[in-house]
Amino acid sequence: MRALRLTAWGEPPIPAEVERPTPRAADVLVRVEATGLCHSDLHVMGAVPGALPYRLPFTLGHEVAGRIAALGSDADGVRVGDRVVLYGPWGCGACDRCATGRDNYCDRRDTLAWHGAGLGRDGGMAEYVLVPSARHLVPIGNLSADQAAPLSDAGLTSYHAVAGLRHALGEDTTTAVIGVGGLGHLAVQILRATTGSRVLAVDVREDALALAGRSGADFGTLVRADTAHVLRARTGGAGVDAVLDFVGTTQTLELAAGVLRPGGELAVVGSGGGRLTVSKPGVLPPGFRLSLPFWGTLPELAEVVALAGSGAIHVETERFPLSAAPEAIDRLRRGRVRGRAVLVPD
Repeated sequence: MRALRLTAWGEPPIPAEVERPTPRAADVLVRVEATGLCHSDLHVMGAVPGALPYRLPFTLGHEVAGRIAALGSDADGVRVGDRVVLYGPWGCGACDRCATGRDNYCDRRDTLAWHGAGLGRDGGMAEYVLVPSARHLVPIGNLSADQAAPLSDAGLTSYHAVAGLRHALGEDTTTAVIGVGGLGHLAVQILRATTGSRVLAVDVREDALALAGRSGADFGTLVRADTAHVLRARTGGAGVDAVLDFVGTTQTLELAAGVLRPGGELAVVGSGGGRLTVSKPGVLPPGFRLSLPFWGTLPELAEVVALAGSGAIHVETERFPLSAAPEAIDRLRRGRVRGRAVLVPD
């Protein structure tokens, strides 16, 4: 079968013909219908030797939806023909957190040589993907694969980040979403669907603000010298109750700190390498709380799928055949993808 393989750190992945996997024991073989492409894939491709515990080569792709093609002898809870989305973060499977579907916070994560499909183990940028246990699968029913696949990271990560702030986002609150790309445009929709908060969107691109508007944002603004003032003006000067930063650079973190009201909530999802200086007087609002949400839980993925099935959220996608993956990767790297890039088998 055809697969997109990472064979050298810092080098582009290459197409290859590999043997179709055979499921054994508790394995489940999924015929891939769609695989999302995200910045995490770029980070993996661009990693320097030794930065990640993964052993080369392996097939990329951690946002995967498809149809079950075959079962190992011990697999249970699913049937051949079921349509599913893969839960992305695979933990050790034995700690208390993994036992409750919180593999994203696995106690043994730092000891593993892989972190999931496409992250050290063969992933979904292929015709088939082998899943080691049915517990990593969530049914999607009739939801289209190009909608379902991005839910496993872009949707789930956004949902988990919003869930951590939901206690503070009742009526008459305001949330700023910084960065309206594959994750941010879903965060806007999830905020509208699950909280009473008004949503202010921030980005450096006009087309991203247009996407934010289509996703339900109440207001959008470009990043400029006066952006903090513009956002504060939208709250009567008090500041916003929460910020979701999907960029994570020093510039966006400082903007977040500059618009939060006292006691506000800052969730940093983006991995832009920025810094906030905690000890610097006057930079951080008093009583603010910082969280670093990572991916999401298995029960939350089922909730995200249910939201998508109800029509409450919709992923804006650009489809590419798997053979055009280099073009999709290049466009993502240059910030030219609208919403989420999705690869589909040729």
